[in-house]
Amino acid sequence: MPLVNDKAQGLGKPKPARSPIRRLSEQAAAPLYEGVKRQISEAILLGRWTPGTVLPGEVALAQSFGVAVGTVRRALMDLTAEGLLTRRRKTGTVVTGRTPHHSLRYFFQYFRLHGLDGTLVRSKARVLSVSVELAAADEAAALEIDPATAVLRLHRTREIDGRVVMHDRFSLPAGRIADFPQDPDRVPELLYLFLLEQYGIRISAVREQVSAELADEVDQAVLGLSLPAAVLRIEEIAFDQSGVPTIFAIHRAMTTAHRYVNEIR
Repeated sequence: MPLVNDKAQGLGKPKPARSPIRRLSEQAAAPLYEGVKRQISEAILLGRWTPGTVLPGEVALAQSFGVAVGTVRRALMDLTAEGLLTRRRKTGTVVTGRTPHHSLRYFFQYFRLHGLDGTLVRSKARVLSVSVELAAADEAAALEIDPATAVLRLHRTREIDGRVVMHDRFSLPAGRIADFPQDPDRVPELLYLFLLEQYGIRISAVREQVSAELADEVDQAVLGLSLPAAVLRIEEIAFDQSGVPTIFAIHRAMTTAHRYVNEIR
């Protein structure tokens, strides 16, 4: 897959009242094993299933997901190869605690900012607004669409330990994501996973341009900065599995306590 300065980016015992497992439909846009992988990885990456947790057996998982045992086995094999899970004799399948942020398969959860010592940090996304409008010139050029095309715009923040450190503006062709949630509170935190599950759109490559800029009034308000101040600006174009530009995004971040990491293997 060609990239140009690109990145792709205890199963803890869940409380009975809020199981992270949802049964999968035969009508899902993605293959069923991808749906199983998505739910397991999402539960791990969002901290609902913690490192060291032993997963239920394949038969129990298959019953929970409403799929065949072979489907679960394929998902577990993939997640083991990718580092999220490990197999232990006499114990079973265990959550490792490693986050494979270097893998294109996990671009959907990749967070660009790490601690100053290089450690991965956990962030919380909060959507500020969702709208559908005609594409601006820069959006049309990046997405290779006609300027008269409608785009869905999403503005969200990223928080670490309760402090907003980044805000993101996403633009996607509205025609490809019919019925996308218009209520900010209903937009899933893992956007790329949602695109895969609901629309069969897999983000397979990303082109980025990184620069430093002076903060503007929006940065001041959202990030709580005192002007003048500098921010890291990341301009991103994400491509689907067919190489079609699918997402145009601008990320603006503070880096006083974090550093930008972009790792590919």
